Amino acid sequence: MDEKRLASLKELEGRLGYRFNEIEWLDKAFTHRSFINETDSTEKQSNEILEFLGDSVLNLGVSHLLLQKFPEAREGTLSMWRAHLVKKDSLALLASELRLEEHLLLGKGELLNGGMKKSSILANTYEALIGAIFMDSGFHQALEIIQRHFEPYLQTQTPSVIFNDFKSLLQIHSQQSHGSSPQYRVLKESGPDHDKRFQASAVINGEVKGIGWGKSKKEAEQEAAQKALEGLKLSNDEVQSSNQFQMSNDKAQTKCSAEGE
Repeated sequence: MDEKRLASLKELEGRLGYRFNEIEWLDKAFTHRSFINETDSTEKQSNEILEFLGDSVLNLGVSHLLLQKFPEAREGTLSMWRAHLVKKDSLALLASELRLEEHLLLGKGELLNGGMKKSSILANTYEALIGAIFMDSGFHQALEIIQRHFEPYLQTQTPSVIFNDFKSLLQIHSQQSHGSSPQYRVLKESGPDHDKRFQASAVINGEVKGIGWGKSKKEAEQEAAQKALEGLKLSNDEVQSSNQFQMSNDKAQTKCSAEGE
């Protein structure tokens, strides 16, 4: 590892608040396969294995934090929150906030294709980072880093609102009010292949609650969920309040069951 690369990784360590025992793990976490393919380096390995490992460590870590923060929440609610917190878009946001792309080794082709800004690459890099910390110091140290990064997103009664995910907000409302999840349907596609536009609807119990447009099906579904929430005149605070009430009910039911035994 040359001095420039070492200095870059040391700067990243300072930003992360963690010093590696073996900095080679950090170097590996930030080495994309496109760099290996183009340089034909025998000294370096890609971050794919660390990404695979980090995905599992991250899921376990976030599950632990959610159980600590919301001990009365139902399994289904916890699963939904965890899925949202560790999804690619959420991890890419965290990676951008940490400026991880500044230390990523990419091949020239990937660089020209905007690899530094690709959500998939940023998210995978974050997972690889967690995997590297796990390999360097074990789960407890990895959990400490995960908690530091995710704590700001666990300060409300509904973690998902931090990321402005209208689909998650609508799902919480729909499950609590109707006992079912909303369904999304693509209604229309328009435009040439290079500039497609999609129209989607959000449906609850067979009734269309919102319609939205987007450059992708996911964008259209998000807007449809947002329109549905607007139509229901449901704010983030109301969703959080409703969710807190539901968790209180869960707690009461658990207490009653325990007393019955």
